[in-house]
Order: sequence, then C-alpha cells, then structure tokens
Amino acid sequence: MSGRRTGGGVRVAGEGARKAGEARKGGEVRAAADAGVNLPALRSHNTALVLDLLRRAGVEGISRLELAERTGLTPQAVSKITGRLRDAGLAAEAGRRASTGGKPRTVLRLVPEAGHAVGVHLDRDALRLVLVNLAGTVVGERYTDVDLGAGAEAVVAAVAGEVEALVDGWARGGGGRSGSDADADADADADAVAVAVGPDAVTAGPGADAVAAGPGADVDVSGRTGWTPVNSPTVWDRSTPSSRTDPAPEAAPPTYPAPPLGAAGPPPPPPGVAAGPPAQAPSATLAPPTAVTPFPPPPLLGVGVALPGPLDHTRGVLHRVTGFAEWDGFPLRDALGERLGVPVAVDKDTNAAALGLAVAGERGSFAYLHLGTGLGAGLVIDGVVRRGARTAAGEFGHQVVQLDGPPCDCGDRGCVEALCLTAVSRGDLAEAARVLGIAAGNLVALLDIDLVLLGGRTVAGAPEVFLRGVGAVIDERARRAGEPPVPVRTVPGDIAEGAAQLVLAPLFGRADA
Repeated sequence: MSGRRTGGGVRVAGEGARKAGEARKGGEVRAAADAGVNLPALRSHNTALVLDLLRRAGVEGISRLELAERTGLTPQAVSKITGRLRDAGLAAEAGRRASTGGKPRTVLRLVPEAGHAVGVHLDRDALRLVLVNLAGTVVGERYTDVDLGAGAEAVVAAVAGEVEALVDGWARGGGGRSGSDADADADADADAVAVAVGPDAVTAGPGADAVAAGPGADVDVSGRTGWTPVNSPTVWDRSTPSSRTDPAPEAAPPTYPAPPLGAAGPPPPPPGVAAGPPAQAPSATLAPPTAVTPFPPPPLLGVGVALPGPLDHTRGVLHRVTGFAEWDGFPLRDALGERLGVPVAVDKDTNAAALGLAVAGERGSFAYLHLGTGLGAGLVIDGVVRRGARTAAGEFGHQVVQLDGPPCDCGDRGCVEALCLTAVSRGDLAEAARVLGIAAGNLVALLDIDLVLLGGRTVAGAPEVFLRGVGAVIDERARRAGEPPVPVRTVPGDIAEGAAQLVLAPLFGRADA
C-alpha cells in the first residue's frame, strides 16, 4: 500500500484515495471504496504503532499529545486508539504530567500483565523456557535436559509438558495482578483483551511473516489457556523445597476455562501460526496453593519455539536439522499447536535471538553469531531480520573454509562449524575464535554490516578469548583495506526470550523488528 506516512502513522493511503477523494471520520482517514484501502489493516497498523510507543515509554508513560507527534496521527485518532486499548486492559493511566500551558496532561502506560507468551529454546541437548509479559520481562523460567535425537513424538511431548509445567508453576506461585486495573472483573478483562486482538487492533506491519503476515492479519488468541498471573519473580517448582503448601489432595481444584471469543467464533490463524482448538486448554485444571487467592486469567497469546535449522519458518516445518536427519519434514508448529491448544510460531534459534536483540534496541545492520552445540547466524539488515526466501539465510556455520578439512554433519568437509567444534573439543578455544573470526570477516565483507555480536554457551564460557580472537581477524582485515574496524561485542544470546518475541513482537508491529 503506497501512501504518505508522517512519523509512522498512516494518514493518507494511495494515489487512488487522493483522486477519489477522502473523508475524515473521527480523525482517521476514510478513503473512497474504489481506492482499495484496507481500513481494518490501516487501523491495526496505527494501533500497533501506539502500542509500541507505550511499550518503549516504560513505567513513566507517554501522553496522547506525544503519541500524536511521534506517530503523525491526529489527536482524535490517538484518542480513539488509546480508548480502545484502555477498554481492552492493555493501557492504563500512569499519572499526570505538568504542561507548559493549560491543564496537566494525562500520561498513559502499557499494562504488561495484560498478556504473556512462552518462549522455548529447543537445543540439541537442552530445553529452556521463559514466560514473558508484554513489556518483554521474564516472569518465569524452566530448564531441563532433552535429546533431540529421541524422536519427534518424545520431544514434542517433552516440550508440551514443560510449557504446561511453566504456566502451572507460575500460577501456583502466589501473588496477584499489579497496576491500576488490579480490581477489574476477570471476565470483562478477558473479553476486552479478546476485542483488542480483533479486526481493529494489533497486527504486524508490512512484510511480517512470523505470527502475523502483514496488514490485516490479526493476532490469534483463539487457543489461549486458563491460568493465573502472579507477582513472584521465579517459578515455583514442586520438585524443589518450598515454604508454600500444596493443595490438600482431597480438595477439588478450581477450573479456569479459556475465555470465550464470541458467538461468531475466533478469527482464522494467520500464516506462520498454528492455532489449536479454541475450547481446549493444555491443562484442564490449574490449582493454586491453598493459601493463595486465585486471580483473573489474562490471555496466553501463544508459544514461540526456536531451534537449530534449517527449517521453513512460514509453515513451521523442519528440514534436515544438522545431525538429526530424522526431523526432515516434521510439522513442529502444527504438532505442538495441536497438543497445546495455543498459537505456535517456529523459527531458527539464531533468527529468534536476532529478533530479540532488535526489539531490545540494537539498531542498524548486525550479525548475531551463535556458537554452542552448533554454529549459526542471525542477520538483521537495516533493522529487519532477514530470513531469506526459504528461511535459509544465516546458515553461517556451513561455509567451507578448508577444502580438505574435517567432515561436517552436513555432508561437506571443512565447514566453519566443524572446524570450530573440533577446536573446542580439544580445548583450543583460541583456534576456535580465530576460525570464527575468519568466517565473521567474510560476512562483514559480504554484507557490509555495522556490528558483530557473539553469543552461545561456548562463547559465554570464555568471552574474552572470543572477543580477542574474532576482533583481531576483523581488525586486521579493516587495516589492510584502510577502513575503520567493525565493532565486536558479546551478548547474552537469550534465544528463549527471542522466541517469545515471535509471538509478542507482531502485537507492536515488529514481527521482523
């Protein structure tokens, strides 16, 4: 959709709209029908812009006037959008701010507790899950060992069980909702959030192919489960000692059903997301400890899963995962979505990490290089995660740099991944860093990126070694070319957190950051 944008908000859409004439209603553009303007998508795009500004404003909040200035929308349009968000429980007043003239401005903030997502990092030998609220804050976490070679059914069952345990453990942790809407009625709150993700609410922007697929593709919460939000900073794990008291065995636990989405039924899931049966929940009953009062269940928006590639991100289907050919063709997104009954998005671990970094504030063009049980890259070019036509971009570890090198699980010889892992296995981390630096230098020369970020468990174990080794190679190349060196940094590489953003980011119009 071509058109003039001011500050990101769409105010005039298309040459046809200008030729046919425009009519304003309530401050938002209403174009003639023959202009081909998708008004629900336009409203959704603008709503996502406002939500993202509320998220970035944090607890201090932002005024409606500032929202209008930063989006380019009219004050009337901003008032309508923020009104819908407040009715949905996604936004709340954060106080008043002194004005240079006239009455003090009301400041609005995002309500982080209004929605959550589970992020899953499925590695070859380990599984880490996080529960993340709308602000991107981790409010619960689980970790366990897993064997990716145990077979698809066993692994899917393990992931589903851990997701349920994470949500169940968080529900049992005690506490309650925070913020100015703490006393809101549970059913009204749930129904309001359902309205917020309807036709006029939150979607990804153009080109999105994660949880939403562009303008008009609304976030589907048809499979959300009943659960209880709390304020505890950690997950209460029943396998560890705790001062909390389990419910009496003979007591009948309360049942929290998934909130209804209306008689007309839920909207169909957008491309890239598998939505399970709307009336099904992964766990029929969630029993809080007897000493804790149940609190209203907000929506679980979905589950994002990140794992080694290659894979088809759009369809959620795995290809020949390096070292685990038996996964080739397995529909992980649909299988897990059917088992859990919530929307599921699947992406490569490095892409998820790159998305998380971009959402958290990394700007420009950068490569995230992940060295753990394997080696891969997540690429962000001009602020957008680049997956390639077949989600094959970033198969960084399988560039051949030594023709007669050691065999790689992919079938080639002398791949960067094979050379790095061989060096790591014999304890020569300096050599692993040097090889990684050579490959990183190739990437810098090929894509002209601004920044190289290093992460993964191997890097985390010896960050200074890898910073020196990779940086030395890149600096030497830059010196020979007479150019300034590209900075190299280490980052946590929180892949599970990035996986949660596969679900949350489209809500803020940032499916690809």
